[in-house]
Amino acid sequence: DQLRGRIQALQGGPTRLSVPTLPLFEGLVQLRTGGVYGVDSSSLGMGLAAGASRAGEWVGFAGWDDFGVEAAHQWGIDLSRTVLVPAPGEHWLEVTAALVDVLKVVVLRPPGQVDAKSASILDARLRARSAVLVVQGDWPRCEVRLSAEQTTWRGLGHGRGRLSEREVALVARGGGRVEARAEVVL
Repeated sequence: DQLRGRIQALQGGPTRLSVPTLPLFEGLVQLRTGGVYGVDSSSLGMGLAAGASRAGEWVGFAGWDDFGVEAAHQWGIDLSRTVLVPAPGEHWLEVTAALVDVLKVVVLRPPGQVDAKSASILDARLRARSAVLVVQGDWPRCEVRLSAEQTTWRGLGHGRGRLSEREVALVARGGGRVEARAEVVL
């Protein structure tokens, strides 16, 4: 990785730096600046942003009209360093580009199908600004797509009690590597 970084620096390309992730994602995904990562749930989107937030970085969420402040806090996201644009509407591309300019990790829920041209605009912006985009939903090109294949809730017995934990089978696909799987407790 160090040698690759030096070669890219000599070639004039931006160095792809690692962005902190939570230990539960270890072996599944390592966020790198300039990259787009796909998730299939709000929990995974918050989880990927939480590592950077805990490390002192600013993070943002666009298109999250149902953003859960308590859930974000439980993931360890520092709300004092979080930008939320709940409903960017038809200006989602401009809003996301502006967030990428100033934040390390941006989690986006696009309003619909994203075309290749819009994706390319944000890809270039991510590389230039050394930021990371996490997309909940479809995206033309993702380095890694993280999804939950099976979920088991614990704590509820015979119709009574409280949910205490959620065990999830996570799968990471893409990135030119073999599919990775892990059982994690959220």
